[in-house]
Amino acid sequence: MKDPQHKDDTAHDMPPAMDGDAARADHARHSAHTPSADPAEHAAHDSSYRASELLKPEPDQTAHEMHAEQGKHDAHARHGDHTGHGVMHEGHATMMRNRFFVVLPLTIIVVLYSPMVQAWLGFTMPEFPGSSLIAPILGSFIFFYGGLPFLSMARQELTGRQPGMMTLISVAITAAFLYSVGIFLFPPGETMGMAGVTSMPMMDFFWELATLITVMLLGHWIELRSVGQAQGALRELAKLLPDTAERLLPSGATETVNVSQLQIGDRLLIRPGASIPADGTVAEGESSVNEAMITGESRPVDKKLGDGVIGGTVNESGSLRVTVQQVGEGTALAGIMRLVEDAQKSQSRAQTLAQRAAFYLTIIALAAGALTFIGWLVFTGSLAEAVKNMVTVLVIACPHALGLAVPLVVAISTTLSARNGLLVRQRIALESAKDLNIIIFDKTGTLTKGEQGVVQVAVDGIAEADALRIAAGLEGDSEHMIAEAIRTYVKERGITPASVSRFESIAGRGVKAVVDGVTYSIGGPRLLEQLNLRVPTSLEIAKSNAENAGQSVIYLTNDKAILALFAIADVIREESREAVRKLHDLGLKVAMLTGDSESVARAVAQALNIDTYFAQVLPEHKADKVRELQKGGSKVAMVGDGVNDAPALLTADVGIAIGAGTDVAIESAGIILVRSNPIDIVKIIRLSRATYSKMIQNLVWATGYNIVAIPLAMGVLAPFGITLDPAIGAVFMSVSTIVVAFNAQLLRRLDLAAV
Repeated sequence: MKDPQHKDDTAHDMPPAMDGDAARADHARHSAHTPSADPAEHAAHDSSYRASELLKPEPDQTAHEMHAEQGKHDAHARHGDHTGHGVMHEGHATMMRNRFFVVLPLTIIVVLYSPMVQAWLGFTMPEFPGSSLIAPILGSFIFFYGGLPFLSMARQELTGRQPGMMTLISVAITAAFLYSVGIFLFPPGETMGMAGVTSMPMMDFFWELATLITVMLLGHWIELRSVGQAQGALRELAKLLPDTAERLLPSGATETVNVSQLQIGDRLLIRPGASIPADGTVAEGESSVNEAMITGESRPVDKKLGDGVIGGTVNESGSLRVTVQQVGEGTALAGIMRLVEDAQKSQSRAQTLAQRAAFYLTIIALAAGALTFIGWLVFTGSLAEAVKNMVTVLVIACPHALGLAVPLVVAISTTLSARNGLLVRQRIALESAKDLNIIIFDKTGTLTKGEQGVVQVAVDGIAEADALRIAAGLEGDSEHMIAEAIRTYVKERGITPASVSRFESIAGRGVKAVVDGVTYSIGGPRLLEQLNLRVPTSLEIAKSNAENAGQSVIYLTNDKAILALFAIADVIREESREAVRKLHDLGLKVAMLTGDSESVARAVAQALNIDTYFAQVLPEHKADKVRELQKGGSKVAMVGDGVNDAPALLTADVGIAIGAGTDVAIESAGIILVRSNPIDIVKIIRLSRATYSKMIQNLVWATGYNIVAIPLAMGVLAPFGITLDPAIGAVFMSVSTIVVAFNAQLLRRLDLAAV
């Protein structure tokens, strides 16, 4: 970096530190899938491994049930050709849940009447004529009823020559069923179990088949429901809109209309406590509006004439009359819903890795199952042992945990981000945020408020409160931004402006008026020239500091002396200091771009402990500064307004549009922040790191489990007396699924609001 005193487009190193209708917008947003050239990627394209296609009905067996369970999803069902490509529906989880609860009690009965389980646990069940048929009859029903969705989906996979997870599951349960039927019809005259267990007759394994299918249904129900959580977030957003609105008629009366009937230009009456039905502007009235559900801002926002309001937010205190500006797809809520949905569909590196791993695991598992069967048959000559170990391999290898590892984390992180005003357009942007080294902020409107304000007050011979009272009185009628800054500063401190008389404007210099019988003047340096006044020594330091920082200096005088000095500048946001400090705590460097002068840039950088700044940078040169910081291999995020900063946002490794408000149609940013609060950048970094950490933890557990379990199930340790029974395999598989699901749920404990 160049010398801090060097001006123009140069970088400056600072010392190290010691951001109704919209519901219907969701209806037809299903994008067509373009087949991948990579068979692994194609087969595993859907994050749920095309589990949504489980509900494609069999012509004569499932159509009626499907119709009954998914009647309210008919509109989505018409997209059947796309259901395997990431579109999840609540009806799929409902079917899995219903079948699970049907087979669960039957499974319990089968388990209780299993001689093997009775021998293990040392109990007996009442016997009656035909009780020996309970296990095979109920077990067969469980196979055909509970296993039908898996078998149906496997057929579709094989027809498309893309064997995947459903194929593996179907092979496993079919093998278990045939194995159980064979054991029941032709009981072998040998003993079974894990090494060392020789007293237990091998009588039946229907209980293993039943528990396997029950666990499979439970796992898929959990997966479908979990992956659908982002869609649940969309439904929650849709619920924010009221069904009806009170439209004002020309006569002043109101009529209640459906939200879908609203048109741009309609005037609405918004009563206290009512939800605002569409985006618009306040035409009459004042109130405070709760926007937390859209922006994440916990405090109600005051609204007055001309202020914008967002559909779905809640009017709290006063009555408002609002002119509709956007309806339907054009509303902010509809746009946010699109972003949430797109973020759910967009792929991340970890997700792609999980999909490819699942595809290859399916191939490996099928091959391992075949080798296990052949190996045990050749070396032991026991068909029962060969089948038992093959079933164990297939059961253990079912990649439920792997299938759940990433989609569940994606769903939870998407919901978390949306609830905190972090709108993720591209999953890869959120994922990449964990690797960032430098955060570049555009100064105006990001680190600063983008409006003039009083940043310093110095007095000589008068109390500060009196100086403020008089200054506000003199500036009471002026529309100049400096006058507005002084009035706002005084109002925020609860000081009442002085009453003035004999007001007079001094052309090009300021104003003067009489307060309490004394004539006062307020203005800039040219006013002092006219009055022939010199800045007293007591105010000289404050004057020099303000000028060195590039701030405007305004003076309050009487006829004899300068009484007070006000430094006016673009006010630094209080949250900017905390944001920079917390970014430093996270190990990141902070840079700043501005078109302002060297003195202004240096002052802001010093005030905020910013590491590097660039002054006098034109908008078209901001992208060059981003590339300059990337040259050393640093990963850079650009934080800007999404309009003037578009080239820089696109050039950066992660583009973040801040202060976008409800303008979600920003194509240049991967992440859009609803609020103009730089502390939300810290939230992005924390969420990115926590999300990726959960993804990796789940992937390591899921793949590590299979790496260990498959060889064990194959019998590589059989010479040492260690083998796995299919029942133990089913338990291991279910445990891995539960661990992954529970670990992902821990992400919900991340409290971004505490940042």
